[in-house]
Amino acid sequence: MLHGGNHASNDVVPSSTLPHTPRLRFLDKACIKVQETNTKESPWTLCTVSQVEQVKTLISLVPIFASTIVFNTILAQLQTFSVQQGSSMNTRLSNSFHIPPASLQAIPYIMLIFLVPLYDSLFVPFARKFTGQNSGITPLTRIGFGLFLSTFSMVSAALLEKKRRDSSVLDGRILSIFWITPQFLIFGVSEMFTAVGLIEFFYKQSAKGMESFLMAFTYCSYSFGFYFSSVLVSIVNKITSTSVNSKGWLGDNDLNKDRLDLFYWLLAVLSLLNFLSYLFWSRWNIKSSRSNNSNVVGDDNI
Repeated sequence: MLHGGNHASNDVVPSSTLPHTPRLRFLDKACIKVQETNTKESPWTLCTVSQVEQVKTLISLVPIFASTIVFNTILAQLQTFSVQQGSSMNTRLSNSFHIPPASLQAIPYIMLIFLVPLYDSLFVPFARKFTGQNSGITPLTRIGFGLFLSTFSMVSAALLEKKRRDSSVLDGRILSIFWITPQFLIFGVSEMFTAVGLIEFFYKQSAKGMESFLMAFTYCSYSFGFYFSSVLVSIVNKITSTSVNSKGWLGDNDLNKDRLDLFYWLLAVLSLLNFLSYLFWSRWNIKSSRSNNSNVVGDDNI
């Protein structure tokens, strides 16, 4: 094997020396010399152990990254359909002031301003007594709790939409916009766990030189989540268009005719399934990390 001391090319210098690990062993072929030669090996045909380990780290983080896509799809609903919900409700706060429905998007971030200091000053010391972790709970546990909690944001949204629709269509009453607050509050708490936990997890897993790249993973998750939201809406409308006159659950642009409540229930189910998938991959990641106690391979070729 070729480690950082003997480079395949003088132009290729690994940013740090990483120990060889037994996970994803098929990638080890990239750093094994087939035969001894006096010529310089191309970096496309022979890599160092450190370079291979960086690839292994990246691959092992992909399932965790993918598990946050549905989470950010839920965030997309709070910034689109939930605002539309608020627009169809009573926004009057006083005779001269109405609450802008778009301002509801600020609720999760206002929650973070108050919750993060409380989390660090109260929850972390309390949890540290039981777990022995400096951070109170591990980043993976923190992410998982947030993913699980986000499911209830969609459950709350579905129940509210059913109540709002029935009140408007059957009784002719318009609910106050304050009814929509719980789904934003719940998501604000879940984001405190998932978003911050994801950044912490990627930072701890990153080797020297990979920090910025893995931090960008967090923001890529937002992009994929919003893109998946658009795809999901199109798929749902396509499947639920049962007749020529039907445009699907979300095709009328009129919440009293659409079935936004059913779409929210669908997202709640997807979020729960995503959480179960996350449990599997997080356990795999932990098991893989525990097996990575091999010694650093020396500079000599083996």
